[in-house]
Parts: sequence; C-alpha cells; structure tokens
Amino acid sequence: MTTLVFVRRFLTDYTRNPVNLMLLAVVPVVFVVVVAGAMADAAKLLGGVGGPAVETATAGWAAGFLAGVAMYFQTAATRDTDRRVVNAGLPAHRLVAARLGTALILAVFAAAVALTALALRTGIDAPGRVAAGTVMFAVIYLAIGTIVGATVPNPVNGTVVILFVWILDVFFGPAMGTRDWPATRGLPTHYVTLWMVDLPSGHGGRLGDLGLALVWTITAAAAAWAFATGRTRTARPRARRVRPGSVAAQLAAASRAAWRDARRNPALWVLFVVVPVVFIITADAVTPNEPITLTITEHGRRLAHTIAMPDVHGATMAPIAIGSLAALVGLFTMLDSRDGDRRAALAGLRPSTLLTARLGALATAALGVTAVSLAATALVFDAVRWPVYAAANVLIAFTYALIGVLLAPIFGRVGGVFVAFLLPFLDIGIMQSPMLNPEPTTLSRLLPGFGGSRILLDGALTTGFDETSPLIIGTAWLAVLALAVTLVYRRAIQPAATGYPLGPADRHPADRPDADATGEVNGASP
Repeated sequence: MTTLVFVRRFLTDYTRNPVNLMLLAVVPVVFVVVVAGAMADAAKLLGGVGGPAVETATAGWAAGFLAGVAMYFQTAATRDTDRRVVNAGLPAHRLVAARLGTALILAVFAAAVALTALALRTGIDAPGRVAAGTVMFAVIYLAIGTIVGATVPNPVNGTVVILFVWILDVFFGPAMGTRDWPATRGLPTHYVTLWMVDLPSGHGGRLGDLGLALVWTITAAAAAWAFATGRTRTARPRARRVRPGSVAAQLAAASRAAWRDARRNPALWVLFVVVPVVFIITADAVTPNEPITLTITEHGRRLAHTIAMPDVHGATMAPIAIGSLAALVGLFTMLDSRDGDRRAALAGLRPSTLLTARLGALATAALGVTAVSLAATALVFDAVRWPVYAAANVLIAFTYALIGVLLAPIFGRVGGVFVAFLLPFLDIGIMQSPMLNPEPTTLSRLLPGFGGSRILLDGALTTGFDETSPLIIGTAWLAVLALAVTLVYRRAIQPAATGYPLGPADRHPADRPDADATGEVNGASP
C-alpha cells in the first residue's frame, strides 16, 4: 500500500507541469507519424531494410527515449529527498519500487500512444510482438536513465549521455543500418529491434533473437534496481586517519574538492568530444559508397551534381550534432543560472552585465562543440571551402543555442530536453537533409536551420558563394532570437512583486535620484 501511495505522489509531481504530459503524448506521435517515413527513406539510402520495419521500430525508439529521460530526472533530481525518506524509516526497496513503477507507468503510456499512432498510420501486422518489443525498449532505457541519473547528477551531462546512447542505438542499429555488422551487436536494443520487426539475424545463437532480447531486458531491470537502491544509501562517516589541519589532511581535502569540481562537468568529455566524434565517424563508416545526385547553385546557375553518399553524409552529420548539443547547453544555461542571476540582480548587478556574461559562456560552449565536430568531420570529409563550411556550422550552433535558452522557461527540464532534441533533429536532420530533400521545400525554408544548412552545402561542395538570401535569412533568425532571449532573460531574473514600493535603498545604484552620470552614489561606486 505504501508503494502505491508513493507512486501516486510521484505521478502527481510529474503531472504538475502539464507540458510533461503533453510531450509524453506528442513525442511518440511525432516520431511515428511525422518522422517514420523520412527515417525509412534514410535507412534505405544507408543500406538498411527501410520500409515497414523502420516505421514499426519508431514506436520502440519513442518509448525508449521518453522512458530514459523521465527516469533520469526521477533519479538525479530526487537523490537527497529519497535519502531523507529512507532515513526516516521507509524501506529502501519500497521507495525504489515506487520510483521504477512510476517511470514504467509513464513509459507504458508513451508506448501505448506510439502504438496507437502506428496502428492508425500503417497498421500493425503482429500486435503482440510489436507491443512486447516496445515495452522492452522502455524497460531497457528506463535502466539507462536510472544508471545515468545515479552516476551523472549534472542535467546537461546526464541528458547528453542518454541522447548519445539513444542516437548510437537508433542510427546504427539493425533497422537503420546493417544487422550483420558485428560492432553494433552490443547496442542495448539490437536484439529487441531484430525480434520486434521480424528481421532474423542468424547470429543469436541457441537463445535466438528473442532470448537475447529478454536477457537484455531482465539484466537492465536488475541493473536499474541495483543502482536505484544504491543511490538511497547514506555514506558512513570515515574514521580520520590524519590529524586535522595537517599537511596530509589539507592535501586530501583539496584533492577531493578538485575531483568533485572536475566531476561536476564531465560534459568537457562527453559533450565536446565523445558525442560528435563517435557520431560523425560512425555515421561515415556505415554509409554505403554509392552516388547521389544533388541540386546545387554554382556561379548563379542551378546544376545537378553527382557525389558519393559518404561525402554528403559526412558533411551533414556535423550540424545535426552541433544543433542538438548547442540547444541542450542553452537550455540548461538558462535553467541552472536563473535563481543565482536573480539574486545577483537584487544585489545590484546590472541585468545587461549578467546577460552578456551568460551569452559569452554560451557562445564559448557552442564554439567548442563546433570545433570538435569540425575536427571529426575533417577525418572523413574534405570541404571545398572550409571557412564557409565552418562559418555555417557556427551559425547553426549560435542559432540553436539561443533556441535552447528560449525553451527553458516554456518547457522546463523534462519537456525542454525533448524539444531541444526534436527541433534540430526534425529541422537539420530531416527537413534540411539534401539526401532526403534534394530541393528545399516550403516548410524547410521557414525553419531556423535553413540559412545555415544552405550555406553549409555551398561551402562543402562549390567553389563560389551563391547563397546570399540564405545568409540574410540565417542572420535575421539570429537577430530575432537574440532579441527574444534578451526580453525573456530580463523577465526571468526580475524579482517577484512583493506589493510594497521600492525604497531608495532597494533601487539599483545607477537608478537612485542622488546618482551622478557615472552611477556614483555619495562618492561610492555601484
């Protein structure tokens, strides 16, 4: 009974933000209805099976992604609260069962929405197998979210790790790529996908694809239970072996503090290096070496240009990674700094100064992501004009970093992660893809990635610059987003109205009536 009460409380807490529930229903529909066809076409181009197999797998992908992110925040954001509850007398196994049960209910709901959308869109040939496979996806990613949440408390790092695993699992799994590539057999849902979409692998051994899929699912559930239980334990105080204040004690304390500080942001490893490098290089490795015809503008003329598919794929992988990571960084830059910046503003620091500092840090992070992605791209692709190609990626990075900032106050953490991933994926990965859309569509011209994507292809494949209109459009997007971020930021850090008028001592020094033109008040600097 206690467990059920906690499940109900956890679900109530999750639904306090109606955006969470909305996205829990919208994201699967977007994957199955909007993206499935394009994913199937992309899979066929990349040498995968394509067709109904990919469309069926999208239900599992959607359920897995939602389960992983939902369980991450169920785990990472509640560690201290859960420890206090356990210390107050609730058995740890009941609390863990409530947390996992809550996440499983959310995952099953997402899976049900995805399966309903799939049934309405294409129909389901084997409903039992597809439904079971979708639930397996959810359980495996529930475990991934639990493990990441128990080990990576920083939300930027944690969500990027989950996104990284999910991207590898989807884009290099048996539905999108080749099911016979040995390097991909260790992906979390490799065997689940094979069994779910009825693609016998022939390398499942005696257990077969279903047996190995069940092994993965059961092992994942056990790992989730173990990590969720471990995070509720309170560390026991260690006996002091050195004299307080001695050189050894100070050295040990300083070492622990330095390690703790470095561990707070392992995005320097995951965000800036591992994700773009592995994503770009692996995408190039699995792309078949076949020709593809694109329409490009060369010296003012529209020409049909035939190029090897790995070159096109290599050129377009970087902006997808850059856009997604920049949006996530922008999202959490706003979320994690809002309260601190509000207090700093109350203490007298000008909002413009705070905003400039935040945008400077955000620009630095976006440039770091771009630099690593370009370095990885250079290993597999040689652009005709690298400066133009690099500038286009920087434009995309800045654009989606600002979009991420705007997502924060609207969607919050959980919903913001979903949207920060979906927007660049749909925009740059699907709508702006030259492999899926050789000619820009009406919708693609309205999206923020249009300008940067057209300039990117121009720098990658042509010898002269012919994309003045996309440059103007991309710059206009950047200016409008920067203005919107300025307005949203000022509103976010504005202190809540108390109902009492501000006295002279409460005003910003530069706004007080006795301040001179330089902001000096009675001879004191602001």
